Amino acid sequence: MIDKYVGRLVEIIYQDSKGLITQRIVTVRSIGGGYARVYDAGKRAFRTLTLDRILAVLPADGRRVS
Repeated sequence: MIDKYVGRLVEIIYQDSKGLITQRIVTVRSIGGGYARVYDAGKRAFRTLTLDRILAVLPADGRRVS
């Protein structure tokens, strides 16, 4: 589902390994091997996210999330 957004800014809902659910705005850089490589705008850093833990993906509309 997220693979169609490579190169685009998206808003995701993500559950980390401890079960914490977060909302993030990221730019999807690449997808492969069960992982998404993204640039997390909120953390100002690249992240590698497990695809199975991405719960939802929507195109970002310019809103900031908290």
